[in-house]
Amino acid sequence: MCRFVVVLLFMGLLPSVAGRGVLAAQRDPQFGPRRNQQSAEEEQREREQVRARAKERYEKLKQDTDKLLQLSTELKQYVDKANENVLSLDVIKKTDEIEKLAKSVREKMKTYEAPPEQGGFPPR
Repeated sequence: MCRFVVVLLFMGLLPSVAGRGVLAAQRDPQFGPRRNQQSAEEEQREREQVRARAKERYEKLKQDTDKLLQLSTELKQYVDKANENVLSLDVIKKTDEIEKLAKSVREKMKTYEAPPEQGGFPPR
């Protein structure tokens, strides 16, 4: 019987305590939902930073792929100049350079950070 009274008493007080907590949270921004929210200026600044990083990354990827094309063209020329018995040391160096650059491009593509409102690369 005593437990029943304690439970009723606790249940009777709980809504009033919880109600005061909700009102306090609405009045006090430290405890309310605004605590972790950013201001509009901060959100805009963050979006611009993300866009700038995405654009910079995109430009770097374009440069790297242009360099890959150039290197593979040079490799083709070296192979065409060589005969079936002799491969130049330049061919091996070019293939190593191409491999490193291709791995770099692949890693950059894996770590893409999309701007919040966009799903792909930034507009040109």
